[in-house]
Amino acid sequence: ADIPVIPDLEEVQEEDFTMQVAAPPSVQVNRVLTYHDLDKDLMKYAAFQTLDGEVDLKLLTKVLAPEHELREDDVSWDWDRLFTEVSSELVTEWDLGQSERED
Repeated sequence: ADIPVIPDLEEVQEEDFTMQVAAPPSVQVNRVLTYHDLDKDLMKYAAFQTLDGEVDLKLLTKVLAPEHELREDDVSWDWDRLFTEVSSELVTEWDLGQSERED
């Protein structure tokens, strides 16, 4: 009597699962740090000043570019225009190289 029984396929097909809804998963959302928070943490904690306790990163952290200098506007690329620009630059460089060889 304690042995579990695997149901027959016909029994499972007769059950109506259309009205049953699975419970949504519960996920804990952690706050994502901003660049400003990361910059403050980088300068505040000495742990970020060395790598593996041997390499001094103080000089690097002093010359890192600020966020506003790294931000760029989104620009859509047009394949034909981009291909034309790159190929014309390559042809120009190739022509300059040819003229220098002739001289």
